[in-house]
Amino acid sequence: MTTDPTVATKMTTHGRDLVQVGGELAGWLAGPLQADGPVEVGNVHAPTGGGMSSVTILLDATFHRGGELTTKSLVVRLPPDDSGFAVFPSYDLRRQYDAMSAAAARVPVPPLVGVEDSSELLGAPFLVMEAVAGWVPSDNPPYVFGGTLYDATPEERRALQNATVDVLAGIHASPVDAVPVLLAEAGSDSLRAHVDAQREYYAWTHSRDGVRIPILERTFDWLEARWPADPGEPVLVWGDSRPGNIIFDGFAPAAVLDWEMAAVAPRGVDLAWMVLIHQFFQDIAEVFELPGLPDFCRAEDVHARYAEVTGVQVSDFEWYVVYAALRHGIVMSQVKRRMVHNGEETMPEHPDDYVMHRALIERLIG
Repeated sequence: MTTDPTVATKMTTHGRDLVQVGGELAGWLAGPLQADGPVEVGNVHAPTGGGMSSVTILLDATFHRGGELTTKSLVVRLPPDDSGFAVFPSYDLRRQYDAMSAAAARVPVPPLVGVEDSSELLGAPFLVMEAVAGWVPSDNPPYVFGGTLYDATPEERRALQNATVDVLAGIHASPVDAVPVLLAEAGSDSLRAHVDAQREYYAWTHSRDGVRIPILERTFDWLEARWPADPGEPVLVWGDSRPGNIIFDGFAPAAVLDWEMAAVAPRGVDLAWMVLIHQFFQDIAEVFELPGLPDFCRAEDVHARYAEVTGVQVSDFEWYVVYAALRHGIVMSQVKRRMVHNGEETMPEHPDDYVMHRALIERLIG
């Protein structure tokens, strides 16, 4: 990382005309919003500070319902268009909608307005939710450099950390049969299915340019050689499980966001991802000789809180942390490719440098 880490990195995600999207949505929204007549759409804009994969659009919808004038702030999620250089090979918004619906009884999710499976209106399927007020720990620049979480007291940070673990416990207690597509993908061995899907994802990332990444392939081998003897029961997992995907009201969760990596898999998939992503940010801070937040999201604290809340001890936790590092490495390699494609960075000299946290992976697998 060569730029100032406290300044947001420019990352192109799409080339859509936001005003046009808002206008086309106006007619569709009348049904899901149960409007008495036409819906007026305004204040159409993109959010700042996050979002590396899906296209997110914010807007206000004004309409009459039951004779009363109402305005709602809405969030629209779409897959990236061709100009955005997709991070993932597919974007199934219906499965995200179903996963959120399944977890809604146990964790706060944004009020769901509706999902459109057809590409007829906007050229792609889309998902619409109500906006939720609050703040989000920043990814870009990472929260380890400043902001509400950084400036909080140790007690407030621990409260937020515990609340995030409690969110995981709630998601894991949700009915897996409420999302049949995820249950079917998990098959009879959910961990094997999850890892196999990551192999397919990795193959997809280098199918265009042929650049294989040795550190990722070594990590696959490390994981195979140390496969958990008992992964535990499969549960609904959030996938991108971390504070940066939660809107907070104070230090309490108000809405759990970003369900595109949801699956049915062992609990350790979510728990370790939360730990690994913070370690990724903390390492960046330490590279720049800054303190970061070394006491936040430590593995022993996260693991202990989860066991306290659920009564379940996740075994082979180190294995899941390495697996999280691998998963994140595949994602980051594709993000790097996209930034090179968009002229925001130069092509790395060594394939391993497509993975920003290669040193962290090397440390984990020895």
